[in-house]
Amino acid sequence: MATLSTTHPTLLDLAKRQDPDGKIATVAEILSETNEILDDMIWLECNDGTSHQTTVRTGLPEGTWRKIYGGVQPSKSTTAKIKDSTGMLEAYAEVDKALADLNSNTSAFRLSESTAHLEGMNQQLAETIFYGDVATYAERFTGLAPRYSTKASGEQSQNIILQGGVTPDAADNSSIYLIVWDPNKVHGLYPKGSMAGLHHEDKGQVTIENLNGDGGRMEAYRDHFRWDCGICVRDWRYVVRIQYNDEDLTGDAASGPDLIDLMAEACDQVPNLNGRPAWYMNKRAMSYLRRQVRSSTSGSTLSREDYNGKMTTMFEGIPCRRVDALLRTETGIATS
Repeated sequence: MATLSTTHPTLLDLAKRQDPDGKIATVAEILSETNEILDDMIWLECNDGTSHQTTVRTGLPEGTWRKIYGGVQPSKSTTAKIKDSTGMLEAYAEVDKALADLNSNTSAFRLSESTAHLEGMNQQLAETIFYGDVATYAERFTGLAPRYSTKASGEQSQNIILQGGVTPDAADNSSIYLIVWDPNKVHGLYPKGSMAGLHHEDKGQVTIENLNGDGGRMEAYRDHFRWDCGICVRDWRYVVRIQYNDEDLTGDAASGPDLIDLMAEACDQVPNLNGRPAWYMNKRAMSYLRRQVRSSTSGSTLSREDYNGKMTTMFEGIPCRRVDALLRTETGIATS
């Protein structure tokens, strides 16, 4: 059974602690409602402005078998320094002043109209957590797929599991991730001195010009939202990426990817589940997982449980989160 850590803050926890008037907390709550990753992801303040420097242990010291009167050579662990950056995600929300003023609570109406913009930011964050690559988009942050992209080299290649050990197809693959969120394992980042990385500014009444491209004008209320965020993988052992051929999925796993078997193997890859472990998969994978569990002759590994106050689908005691940002058109992971 996974151990739920309650001592490390989610985005909503941070916002409630740091925001006395509740405005940022309200924004964080809306974000959490529409992005299941935020139910699990813990956040730490950057230690270097908008970036975060950490020391990662890459090797353990070796002991020495000593005989009587024999010497022992000193040894030490090997480490590497890594630096993770944050990205700046922004949106402006504008609503017709006349429409907003028709409501008895203008502020609440404006926030409700901003929900679509916040959902768009949420989808951008989810996509970047998995596929962000500063080599391609320098203004973002590096996500998980570029860090776990090859079986040919690197220690993290040990935590890449391929369907049946076969080489993936060229471009019709998808991935399931197991992540253990913890300050010493994997966590989110927000800039030093910021309010959980979230900013909301009421820009007040503005005149929008050249409305619809016809030169017209409109009085509107404008809100500015900014989300400064990133991700740090301090210990590669606590992320496991499963890549499988999406089009070969079957309900009984008689052929194609056996999701139950692949996810069971992923559980055995991480040293422990202390922290906030969670599975992340798209809706098609979630559906086929349920069907494969139903058709299995062994005891069910899937359940519905109250997890942190919400009824949640669980596999091996770990919550399963639906993330539709996980593509069905991934390029196959390199094996050589």
